[in-house]
Amino acid sequence: MTRGNQRELARQKNMKKQTDSGKGKRRDDGLSAAARKQRDSEIMQQKQKKASEKKEQPK
Repeated sequence: MTRGNQRELARQKNMKKQTDSGKGKRRDDGLSAAARKQRDSEIMQQKQKKASEKKEQPK
């Protein structure tokens, strides 16, 4: 009977360990800070443009 409990506790401990290891880490995409900022601003401009076009469409 204790085997099932041990297995479940080990499973929970492993899951917690995996989720904690991903926290706080940034993806390394090989870009400098300025390049990343430029890329992000372009993405945001595209999103804003798409949102404004969606608002302007008649229903």
